[in-house]
Amino acid sequence: MTDGAVSEAARVLIAADKFKGSLTAVQVAERVTAGLRRAVPGVEVETLPVADGGDGTVAAAVAAGFERREVRVTGPLGEPVTAAFALRDGTAVVEMAEASGLQLLPAGVFAPLTATTYGSGEVLKAALDAGARTIVFGVGGSATTDGGAGMLAALGAVFLDADGRPVGPGGGALAGLASADLSGIDPRFADVGFVLASDVDNPLTGPKGCAAVYGPQKGATPEEVEALDAALAHYARVLEQAIGPKAAELAASPGAGGAGGIGYGALLLGASFRPGIELMLDVLGFAPALERATLVITGEGSLDEQTLHGKAPAGVAAAARAAGKEVVAVCGRLRLDQSALRAAGIRRAYPLTELEPDPAACIANAGPLLEQVAANIAAEVLGA
Repeated sequence: MTDGAVSEAARVLIAADKFKGSLTAVQVAERVTAGLRRAVPGVEVETLPVADGGDGTVAAAVAAGFERREVRVTGPLGEPVTAAFALRDGTAVVEMAEASGLQLLPAGVFAPLTATTYGSGEVLKAALDAGARTIVFGVGGSATTDGGAGMLAALGAVFLDADGRPVGPGGGALAGLASADLSGIDPRFADVGFVLASDVDNPLTGPKGCAAVYGPQKGATPEEVEALDAALAHYARVLEQAIGPKAAELAASPGAGGAGGIGYGALLLGASFRPGIELMLDVLGFAPALERATLVITGEGSLDEQTLHGKAPAGVAAAARAAGKEVVAVCGRLRLDQSALRAAGIRRAYPLTELEPDPAACIANAGPLLEQVAANIAAEVLGA
């Protein structure tokens, strides 16, 4: 499509992620749609909110037509929480952040040593009980660094200390792990397709492991990071004694360090690992929607160097470029230069900060600003 093209014939696909802290992916799509139609009332718009496996993944699946299911489970601090998963035609989309995410912690409260993934295991069990034959397990946004031990325990694994008592919740308690028994894990996992969707490929431990890289985001001090990494390494050694060398191989595998090591737990359950956005685009039906589009609008709150490493806008742009479709992006702030955008397959990015330089005001007024940005896109790209 060229500048000045007649916009009435355009069909725009909005496939953007959330603007964290201000707008959900669904709200982003609604605001962009409103802005486009303000400028071009007759433009055809299709919305497909996207996510890369982290928080917002279930909402994206529900927006794409999946049924929302809710279940009461154990939260990251041990308290009951309501978690949702999505279900359609035997495929369940489960988001670990729904049960074990940072957003479930009280403001300013962190529990890097004790936060548990037990509730994530309970959601997986609920998906099995609902008849899921394929489970897409999106991980990211976690409050936890327990290597998935809590999740495995909820599914029937037994982790004991030297006195024969169950180890406590969280990654810190794994330092006292003496024995592991995975034989009681729900046998239905042997018969389902289980896919780990993550935007990170970190191993479980070491300088690129989950404690070292992501522990500080969860409130861990340098000393706690060191303790968690050592505890997770010990956990993997105990599992190696229980199930053999496979435990060590999986600990070093890409994705094992996803979401505080819950990726490791998923791999132990037999999950295959796929980049989150690539998998979610398949699940959400992106390919047929892309085929119908003449322009794709993607985006997220911050377009920066992280975006280029497996985040949703990069995945959308790569797929669109492969199909010969033009892509522009919306964002709250832009930290990539034009050459980086072009290399990612994005023709141009439209940050809200171009209209409102003050970040706090930008976040507070993200919706109206995004509508104005969309109207600008209609003028510049659709030739309104």
